[in-house]
Amino acid sequence: MTDSLLGSPALKPRVGDLYNIDAALTEEERAIRDSVRAFVDAKVLPIIGQCYVDGRFPTELIPEMGELGFLGANLPEEYGCAGLNNVAYGLINQELERGDSGIRSFASVQGSLVMYPIFTFGSEAQKTHWLPKMATGEAIGCFGLTEPDYGSNPAGLITRAREQKDGSWMLNGSKMWITNGSVAHVAVVWAKTEEGDDDGHSVRGFLVPAGTPGFTTKETKGKLSLRASMTSELILSDVHLPADAILPKSGGLKSPLMCLTQARYGISWGAMGAAIACYEEALSYAKTRVMFDRPIGGFQIQQVRLADMLTEIIKGQLLSLHLGRMKDAGTYTPQQVSVAKRNNVSVATDIAREARRLLGANGILAEYSAMRHMANLESVYTYEGTHDVHSLVIGMAETGMNAFKG
Repeated sequence: MTDSLLGSPALKPRVGDLYNIDAALTEEERAIRDSVRAFVDAKVLPIIGQCYVDGRFPTELIPEMGELGFLGANLPEEYGCAGLNNVAYGLINQELERGDSGIRSFASVQGSLVMYPIFTFGSEAQKTHWLPKMATGEAIGCFGLTEPDYGSNPAGLITRAREQKDGSWMLNGSKMWITNGSVAHVAVVWAKTEEGDDDGHSVRGFLVPAGTPGFTTKETKGKLSLRASMTSELILSDVHLPADAILPKSGGLKSPLMCLTQARYGISWGAMGAAIACYEEALSYAKTRVMFDRPIGGFQIQQVRLADMLTEIIKGQLLSLHLGRMKDAGTYTPQQVSVAKRNNVSVATDIAREARRLLGANGILAEYSAMRHMANLESVYTYEGTHDVHSLVIGMAETGMNAFKG
């Protein structure tokens, strides 16, 4: 039987692919995944444990990530991006998070939360100015939606943009938990204006370049998770922006939520990457760690633990793969993304915990990855829509009743 766009049915499963998911990928998708895996093996894994201990994001990796096409990979080639399909984009996220959630978060924010809104809501001038630079990593962006008092309820945001008589804008407010904030060259800031929807305001996106008077950032200290990631607070105090700083096609809360849907899709793949890293480490350890005169992988309890891990990884990958095919076909919904994000992050968190337990005392060391992934995934469980919020999104889709309102 000849190869099709879904790969060859006769393709033999590679080691670790018990369910032969490779056969459901195209040759190009497998090649992209393998190239990212090689990058992570060579450049990320040797340093990431120490980066986590030091609380440092490895900025030295950004130029190569740009050169290899990891940033905004599913956006069009005309703006300097790779123009890949969404399954290939998902596989990039999977392999980057196999290295660390912080590495995937950087690429996810850059591509889905900054480049995507510029591409979707921006003017042609904004797109041609920013997207090629961001695709190479020459320019870094951040996404400012979450506020100190408004995370799961973004409709309550209090950051304000007031239009001036000359058409310029004045922004005031603050944002919290902003990945890339302290190193970003530009921030996509969401603020309420005086116009628009039911409560008399409309949410609009603004491009705020670093160095704009009144715009400052403050690094978030004391994190016990995502330590190899840059997290900041954004402070906007009478920030004066020109008229063309607004993303002209943005309007209403739907705009930033569309961006979050893009990022959540990538997270569903990324979480599986973290789970794969934990499973592969646990499997290797189980084969070599000798206890009671034989490898612990020969004991029933550890084989059941490994079987449970692998089964959940297979299910999660198939969930994201089908979602990616629907996304490429233009038939997916935000509620379907919620299913994938909610499930995959939850099971990945469980897998990381079980891998840590299989490793015993060694599992708490930075030279092993399970506990680092376990701590990181606790943040991923919360951000881009908490597990509970996605539960209510799914519940509303099924019952037709909105549990977010009293």
